Amino acid sequence: MMAAGAALALALWLLLPPVGVGGAGPPPIQDGEFTFLLPAGRKQCFYQSAPANASLETEYQVIGGAGLDVDFTLESPQGVLLISESRKADGVHTVEPTEAGDYKLCFDNSFSTISEKLVFFELIFDSLQDDEEVEGWAEAVEPEEMLDVKMEDIKESIETMKTRLERSIQMLTLLRAFEARDRNLQEGNLERVNFWSAVNVAVLLLVAVLQVCTLKRFFQDKRPVPT
Repeated sequence: MMAAGAALALALWLLLPPVGVGGAGPPPIQDGEFTFLLPAGRKQCFYQSAPANASLETEYQVIGGAGLDVDFTLESPQGVLLISESRKADGVHTVEPTEAGDYKLCFDNSFSTISEKLVFFELIFDSLQDDEEVEGWAEAVEPEEMLDVKMEDIKESIETMKTRLERSIQMLTLLRAFEARDRNLQEGNLERVNFWSAVNVAVLLLVAVLQVCTLKRFFQDKRPVPT
């Protein structure tokens, strides 16, 4: 009976949104990913809000464009330059702990005057924001008597599953980015191969026509015929 009551309370806690005292708190900051086209000779910046005392992981890849490189900078909410890279194809950086405010991420393609770049980047947050929710869960589920089910074991299993699922999603996202970059590179190589193959065929045909005309000219007899 007690086990059934605990299971019902656990199900309600998982399905219903948490209610804070004195009103709802600020929504948690979600991880995000974005793919954009960076024109030649241009610089584009993005701003991402971050909570205090968290971990921010930033990963970017150039998946399209000549050279597959770009300049990258990351600034703190106070305007301090944290990371600066020049003409990189990809990069992974972690800021820990973070400051409360807006972080500035900039991608610069001003060194290229012709080629535009297709850039993918991902932001991953990791914080201890679930501690208070875990305590509320334990208070809502645990009755006065000892339960047969160990709540700590359940909590640990759920946290482990959540971490693994998040890591799996991140790995799948990275694999999609690698696949897009390789596909763009192969398509560019195919276009170059087709272009130069057409040029070679045209040169061969031109040389063949010139050789035929030259041979015909050798066998032409331009001497006058006596009558």
